Amino acid sequence: MWNTVILEPMINALIYIYSLLGGNFGLAILLFTALVRLITLPLTYQQMRGSLVMQEIQESPKYKKMQEKYKDDRQKFAEEQMKLYKEMGYNPFSGCLGLIIQFPIIIGLYQAIIRTMAATPAQLFDLSKHIYDFIPASLIPLNSQFLWMNLGQPERLSLSFLPIEIPILTILVVISTYLQTKLTTAGTTGDSQAAGMTQMMSLYMPLLLGYFAYTLASGLALYFVASNLLGILQGLLMRWARERN
Repeated sequence: MWNTVILEPMINALIYIYSLLGGNFGLAILLFTALVRLITLPLTYQQMRGSLVMQEIQESPKYKKMQEKYKDDRQKFAEEQMKLYKEMGYNPFSGCLGLIIQFPIIIGLYQAIIRTMAATPAQLFDLSKHIYDFIPASLIPLNSQFLWMNLGQPERLSLSFLPIEIPILTILVVISTYLQTKLTTAGTTGDSQAAGMTQMMSLYMPLLLGYFAYTLASGLALYFVASNLLGILQGLLMRWARERN
């Protein structure tokens, strides 16, 4: 079921986009990222909207009065807090949903990139079992070179005047993931378990994705950076539109 629903559609979408872009797998990943963002837009929109609503709730006079009134009764404050959330139509777990839903996509994309980067006869044979009939066999093997990177290997930039290699994509992944997470979880402070979980994820997610970017195929890191930048743009546009309204 995993192959049918997740892996094979990703593999064939990547190869098909690759064929349309003249055999540039890096551009194929960037375009594929934009398509994934478009497909998951309802989820990310709901997540970001929940974050903005939460921020507005916590900045409201009603919430601040409630904090002051029940500052010595945490249980009562939590009860009143949940009532206010329900009244405002806010789900405290909405901030985590978009982050959690990324994991099957991340795993599927990693497996798709590794398989499409097939080089050995055994790997090529395995890839052939996942390709749809309408994909020309002449496209295989794919060209894995993009800029200074081999997209099937971890990315490092080597400069003649530096004694070490620099993991540019890893740095970009950590920074962009942190910025996007701050946008999508802004305002989720408080005493609830959901708020604590969201804060923990906003701290560890950049480090986790940074580790993936550092150790796994650079095609996956390229996806992370592109997806994060699109997420940041979406968050800024939503904040701008909400402030205007």
